[in-house]
Amino acid sequence: MLNLNIGPFNVQVAHLLMLAALLVAVVVGKLVARGAKLNIGGALTDMVLAALLLGRVVFVALWFELYRRQPWSAFDVRDGGLTPWAALAGALAVGVWHCYRQPALRQPLVAAVGAGLLAWFFSGANTMLAAARQPLMPAIALRTLSGLPATLPGLALGKPAVVNLWASWCGPCRHEMPVLAAAQARDADIAYIFVNQGEDAGAAAPYLGQLQPTLSNVLLDPRAQLGKSVGSSALPTTLFYDAGGKLVDLHLGTLSEATLASRLQRLRAQRPK
Repeated sequence: MLNLNIGPFNVQVAHLLMLAALLVAVVVGKLVARGAKLNIGGALTDMVLAALLLGRVVFVALWFELYRRQPWSAFDVRDGGLTPWAALAGALAVGVWHCYRQPALRQPLVAAVGAGLLAWFFSGANTMLAAARQPLMPAIALRTLSGLPATLPGLALGKPAVVNLWASWCGPCRHEMPVLAAAQARDADIAYIFVNQGEDAGAAAPYLGQLQPTLSNVLLDPRAQLGKSVGSSALPTTLFYDAGGKLVDLHLGTLSEATLASRLQRLRAQRPK
C-alpha cells in the first residue's frame, strides 16, 4: 500500500486508480470475450457516461431551487455535484440495455464490471477515500489580519466547521467566495473559517475589502502550512469538520451554492463520536 499523506491528495490518487480499474475492466472483458467482436470498452464507457449524466441531472433536480437563480451553473460540473444512487442506477440501466441488445455481451460485461470493482477495491483507493475523512482539525499556529495568534479549534468553538483554503490570485477562489460569505452570514450554527495560503495581510486585505457581505474568521498562513498538513495540492480546497473536530468531507475546486448546500446537509447530520 502506498504511504500517502492523508488529505485531498489521496482523493486525486483515488481518481487515478479509478481510471486504472476501468482499464482493467476493459482488458478482462476482452479476454472473456475470446476474440469475439464485442465492443466491451464502448459498453463500459456508455455506463460511466450514463452514471455521470443521470447522477448530475438528479443532483440538479434535488437542488433546483438553488440552481434556478443561476441556471447556467447547472452545466458547470466542476462543483462536483453528483447523486450516487442515481449514478449507479444509470450505469446499471445502460449495462442491462447493452446486454439485452447483444446477449453475447452478458458474460464479458459482467466479468469486466466484476474485475473493475475488484481492482478498485484491492488498489486501496477505497481506503484512501475513507482515510481522507479521518484526520482531526490541525491546531497549527495561524495569524489574524491584525497579527494576533489563532488556531482552527479556537475559532470553531465546538461547532461544525467549514475551513476554506484560498488566495487572492486564485480565480476559482474568487468565484466561490461570495457563496461562502453568504453562507457565513446565514448559518450561525456552523463556524466558517477562511485561511489564506501563502500571502500576507497586504495581499489579502484589499481582496477581502471587495466582498459583500464581509468575512469574519479570516486567518493568514504565509507558509501554507495548513495546506501541506492536509495534503492540499490545489486551491480552492474546502474542508468540512464535525463538532468533534474530525474531517468528514472535503471538496477540491469551486463550490456552487447547490454543492455547498448538499455538503452542509451531510455535515449537520454528523454526530461526533
